[in-house]
Amino acid sequence: MKNYYVNNLPQRNGDHEVHHEHCSFLPSLQNRTYLGTFSNCRDAVKEAKKHYKQVNGCYYCSKECHTQ
Repeated sequence: MKNYYVNNLPQRNGDHEVHHEHCSFLPSLQNRTYLGTFSNCRDAVKEAKKHYKQVNGCYYCSKECHTQ
């Protein structure tokens, strides 16, 4: 189980990326929203979609949830 966060600042393409707590690209405290503790990134992405319409998993820490 890991704690997941969504980046409040969108990427250039509009995606708000989901990161787990140990990601090297985890946004700063003021630029992220805590999503909860999940056993996989799919559930974290689902939760993030309650906050933002356009969500994607981080390429580095949530690769199985990252789409092009």
